[in-house]
Order: sequence, then C-alpha cells, then structure tokens
Amino acid sequence: MSASNGSRWVGGNQVELLENGEQYFPRVFEAIRNARREVVVETFILFEDKVGQALQAALRDAALRGVKVDVMIDGFGSPALSPEFIESLTSVGIRVRVFDPGRRIFGQRLNYFRRMHRKIVVVDGAVAFVGGINFSADHLLDFGPMAKQDYAVALRGPIVGEIHHFVLREIALGGKGASWFRRRVKVTGHGLPEPEGTAEVLFVTRDNRHHTNDIERHYRAAIRSARERIVIANAYFFPGYRLIKEMRRAARRGVAVHLILQGEPDMPFVKVAASMLYHHLLHAGVCIHEYVDRPLHGKVALADDQWSTVGSSNLDPLSLSLNLEANVVVRSRAFNQALWDKLHDLMQNSCKQVHTSDLTEWSAWRLVRSFFVFHLLRWYPAWVGWLPRHVPRLEPLGKQGSRGGPTQTDVA
Repeated sequence: MSASNGSRWVGGNQVELLENGEQYFPRVFEAIRNARREVVVETFILFEDKVGQALQAALRDAALRGVKVDVMIDGFGSPALSPEFIESLTSVGIRVRVFDPGRRIFGQRLNYFRRMHRKIVVVDGAVAFVGGINFSADHLLDFGPMAKQDYAVALRGPIVGEIHHFVLREIALGGKGASWFRRRVKVTGHGLPEPEGTAEVLFVTRDNRHHTNDIERHYRAAIRSARERIVIANAYFFPGYRLIKEMRRAARRGVAVHLILQGEPDMPFVKVAASMLYHHLLHAGVCIHEYVDRPLHGKVALADDQWSTVGSSNLDPLSLSLNLEANVVVRSRAFNQALWDKLHDLMQNSCKQVHTSDLTEWSAWRLVRSFFVFHLLRWYPAWVGWLPRHVPRLEPLGKQGSRGGPTQTDVA
C-alpha cells in the first residue's frame, strides 16, 4: 500500500497548465466522458450549482456505462449538498465519501481544522488533474466580480501512476484495507503509464502522519537554490518564519523575488494578514504585487527557468500545518515558461505593485506589530500542533447499496 509522496522525480511526463474553470472544467468533463474503467475525484468544495450539476451528470453517465466512480469531498468545504443530489449519484453505484463530516452544535460547524483540501481527479489511471480549482461556478468568469483566478495542471505519463496509487491508498486507509487496494489496482490499473513527454514531476502531499512539511520543504529548497527569479502567486499568504527568511535572503543576494497576493480578496482578513508582512519583505528587496481584477485563488510558483509548482497548498498556517494538501512540482523549461508567461501578464496588467512609500503607518505601531508578527511566524509550526488532533473520518453518504459497496463508516 505504499505510495510515493514526492520522494523521487519521475520523468517522461506531459504537463499542461490550465487557467481557471474555462480551461479546467471542459478538460475534466471530457476525460470523464471518455472513461472506460475508473474515475476518482477528490475535492474540497463541490457546490450544487451549474458546475456541480455538470460534474454530477458526467459521473452518472460514466457509472451507467459500468465505470467505477469514487468521489471524496470535505465536510467543511461541501456542507450543504442536498439528499437528492447525493442520491442521484449513489443510486447509480457512485461511492460518495465525506472527509470529517462533523456535527453542527447550535447551528455552528466546528470542524475547522485539518481539512481535506486536495483537488485531484484521476481517470483510468492514465490522466490526472491536480491544482487549486474546486467544482463550483465561482471559478468561471461569468460568475462576476468575485470569480476566482486559479490554476491546475493536466498530467499524462508515469507520474499519473503514482497519483493513481495515492488516491486509491487514501480510500484504503479509510477502512477498505490492503486487500481492497491490491484488488482495485489490479482491476483498474495496468502498470505505470507509458512516457508521454519530457517533464520530470514530483507528486508532493501534506498530511498529519508522515508528510507534515513536504510541500513547504520543496518551496524552501527552490527559493534557497534560485539564482535569477522567483515568482510566487498565492491566495492566502501568511507563511512561517523559515519561508519568510528564505525569501528575504534570496532578494538580498540579488534574486528577483516577486509575490502576487490578493488585492481584492474574497475574505477581507486575508489582505490584512498578508499586509502585516509587507515591511519585512519590502525592506529586504522583495517585490509585492496585489492582484486587483478579482479574488486570487491560485497556489503556484516558479524559480529560475525550470522549477515550478501547482497545487492546492496555500502558504498559510492551515495549509502548511493542518490541511491535507497535494501539489505537483515540475522540472521543465517549457512548463516554467508557460507559467511565467501567465504570471508576468498578471503582474504587468492586473496588479498594483506595493512600494515602501505606500506604507503609511506611524513607526511606533509598526515596531510593536512587527515584534509580535515576527514571533508568531517563528513559533507557529509548534503552536498549531496544539490544535485538535482528532482522527478525521471518511464517511459514506447516502444509501450506497450493492453497486456502491459497504455503508460502514470509514476512518481516514
């Protein structure tokens, strides 16, 4: 049942950058329509809007063709799906599981911590999608001013085999066991996919068992080794002390360090939290760009002309220390250039650059605030460990009968 969690580079892959729902959803739905054996979907958010209904229809059609379909959603991110929506899936044999469903107490949800924040789709063990895009209409431009700017990747090649094993392993850890895992791989998989490109890829995850800081380590290593440029576009930015230190050091040794952060956030406190770090970063030479067209939801970065990452992990305490996350790290000049083109266009045409002259707070407050922010950042990897370490549950939804398998509660 072992699965790689970013332990080695896998060569021979094709990696395609997908921007926003306009590019992402058609590709995912097309892959599901062409599925012959299996579809596995993991998503933080699944809403019952036009995107959720389109996914529902594609999955139902696949299940009716005899395709094995598994869907995992997060109990905090997707709390309000109607019984009718769930029944329409489970009635045709689709297995729908909710991660840490939680229970409302006096109408309040208490399952705030340790969310299943991954966004992964694997079809037939041959194509995988990984990124930050949820199945909700707010990832489409026609949603309006609050539509999200985001990214994902479509992958083909041997790395898909590792991602496929990972998602099946997560289901097995939910209570199915090693024998189920071996049978499922045997039925739905035919070994690692053949090479389809030239990109080297790592699949890197974060969990609360054995891979607690893998994604952060890859960020720090890339920043530390960069010689020319670093661009990080991240929606929820409040990283730990070690990441801040590496960014400041890189800027001081002459690397062009660019941060693209939210200027029109979906939640106001996001900008307030990030802005508390501006003095530390700007005075070290880091360039900060606030994306002002609409909310930024992306979690992407690049270093120099080869290294890139795309995934679900923000650079904040939730993602770096609590949530279950998944990123791909790509070593490819072509992919790096494609991502650079997108982010450079954002910086040139959709961002407002922040300068030290824009920081108008009086100095006494700045010094006091900087002292507390510095120590909060320095120690938060330790204090977040005090937050609840309950074992999240992976629980089937709806009546999942003979097609849908057992109905007992799984433990993830």
